[in-house]
Amino acid sequence: MHAPDAPGRLGEPVEVMAMQAYLTELDAWVRFRKDELDELDAAALASPRKNELTGDMTLSMALWKAVSDRLQLLLAVWGGGRVLEAERERLATLIHGRLDATLDPAVLARSAAIPGSTPGALAVSLPEACRLSDALAGQLRQRLSLDPAADENAARVKELRAALERLRDQVSLEPDATRTGAQRTWDELAARIKDVTERLQRGGDVGGLLGPLENDTALFERDLIVGGAERRDTRDRAAAATELREDLLARSAALEALAARCVESVDPAPHYAVPDVEALGPVPASPTELAAYRKRLGRVGDAMNLAHASYAAALAAHDDLVARLDALTLKASAQRLSGERDLAAAEATAREVLTRQPCPVAVATALVDAYDAWLTFASSRTSAAKGSR
Repeated sequence: MHAPDAPGRLGEPVEVMAMQAYLTELDAWVRFRKDELDELDAAALASPRKNELTGDMTLSMALWKAVSDRLQLLLAVWGGGRVLEAERERLATLIHGRLDATLDPAVLARSAAIPGSTPGALAVSLPEACRLSDALAGQLRQRLSLDPAADENAARVKELRAALERLRDQVSLEPDATRTGAQRTWDELAARIKDVTERLQRGGDVGGLLGPLENDTALFERDLIVGGAERRDTRDRAAAATELREDLLARSAALEALAARCVESVDPAPHYAVPDVEALGPVPASPTELAAYRKRLGRVGDAMNLAHASYAAALAAHDDLVARLDALTLKASAQRLSGERDLAAAEATAREVLTRQPCPVAVATALVDAYDAWLTFASSRTSAAKGSR
């Protein structure tokens, strides 16, 4: 039993009727695959080759769990079919978005099913995970010799022909650099499947040919899925790096204006150089270079954060002094002390220094403190005079 075809595409709301049929078929597939994996697991544990099969078995279980978990999310959003356009778009995202957050990275890293793979190489969508599970299950059946022999050869050939059509679509999506090689492999598989089909139609025994052919077909399909996932992951990382670079460019211009304003307004002002984002160059296409480029962008962002915090703190200190002096003058006015000669002189001096460009912050702080002291002195003197009367 193969996984059902997924409806819709990423970014477009799914059709309600197609979604209902897909959920029903996917639920049946999940139940079937769980029973099948339980049977395969029991056979693998009893097999003398169980150590060789552990990697594929672990990955198959992890894929089934990821699909099963995603099915529960789909059913939760589906809510029995009470969905508006927003929910239908969310359903499309859950189907065609990546499952790498659902898959267990530790399990995938230990799996022997994909030599040299990393967790990021399995950033697959739900339909891709189902096809990969189908391919792995077929491979495990063959390695464990659980497939019925002659009476099911026709069904196995039919499945191979269906897999060949799926592979045709996937080969067409390969980039120019790898499409020629993928097409050559597809042509070889197509020729072998055609030969097996003709032998079967003539009544020949094809049992010995089907096993290796199923294994090669499943391996090729798996390689195409993983390759597509790796390329999509690289495109996503490049898009994220481009977005971050554009944000840093915008922040750089704003930070330069903030630094100029700070130097003009306060003395002493911080002295932090604004990083030159353009010096990093364009976003590279290579996955290895892209990872290093992303780290450099992160360091530039950290440097900008430090400079921004320092310049903003310096300007805030000046603004706080102005606000403090305003509050003190309001207090003096409330106590009818604004006309005091010493207070008026202290306020005038403090405001004159605070409005200088640049403002000597240390001097302004001392003058505001002096105004505060004069206000305290005048208040106490007024209170004493009232008490003596």
